[in-house]
Amino acid sequence: MTDHETKTKKPEQNLDLKELVRVWGPVEAEIIKNLLESEGISCFFKGLMLQTIYPFSTDGLGEIKILVPEKDLETAKELLKNLEQKPPFGDESPDGQT
Repeated sequence: MTDHETKTKKPEQNLDLKELVRVWGPVEAEIIKNLLESEGISCFFKGLMLQTIYPFSTDGLGEIKILVPEKDLETAKELLKNLEQKPPFGDESPDGQT
């Protein structure tokens, strides 16, 4: 690749995106997106358009793939792991213990 091609390449083409997780709805996808962005990790959705046209999910048609830059993949996985371990809102005891 020439120096000119590197300079004119679009920024999104320089990202090496990896799949973080698959979810079944736009609400769940947005929650994860907000969590990641609050930690400085950009993410992208793949499959959201199909769900807006056909609002159902069968045989994987309604899946939304959440993609993150490869350099942030391990951090993003850890954030999701921590999110899954937290109790649902209101399930904590009065002293803050679960």
